[in-house]
Amino acid sequence: MQAVTELSNITTFQYPNKMPDKHILILNHQQIQQKIDRIAYQVLEDNFDEDEIMIAGILPQGNKIAKRIKDILDEIAPFKSRLISIEIDKRSTSLAADIDFDVNDCSNKVVILVDDVMNSGKTLAYGFGVFRDVPLKKLRTVVLIDRNHKSFPMTTDYAGIALSTVLKEHVDVVLGEEDEEDAVYLR
Repeated sequence: MQAVTELSNITTFQYPNKMPDKHILILNHQQIQQKIDRIAYQVLEDNFDEDEIMIAGILPQGNKIAKRIKDILDEIAPFKSRLISIEIDKRSTSLAADIDFDVNDCSNKVVILVDDVMNSGKTLAYGFGVFRDVPLKKLRTVVLIDRNHKSFPMTTDYAGIALSTVLKEHVDVVLGEEDEEDAVYLR
């Protein structure tokens, strides 16, 4: 894949034997960091009296955002934050998740569930399912992009940006991957 044209915020990529694929830049590196900083401060304000919170990142991209939020909270918050990871089989028709923690460690604690993009709400709904048998103090959701195409009764507590799109469009979140700068594209 090679960048053929670059105009202000639209980059056209030429794939062999395919039509050009237009990517519209929605958020650049600086804007993504501003959104994550703001979300971290909102989490702090909402949980100031806590001793510890659990930040559950949905792999792969949600976990990267969760780690960035945790790093900020470690600098500014009086409470301890713990990063935990959830891997969800998004193609499954039932909850199929791998976790790197004992779910009972979350008992009577605040859990912040983090993903990159909320489209239908299915991924976050499956993420909620991981904690279904554990009494939590609070469960909050974070997404960088909320697309507003919900098929599941899910809402976001903290969102970087709400983006109204058509179903055919796709949002690509790039977070420090292989020499690429952080960016969010609409294609």
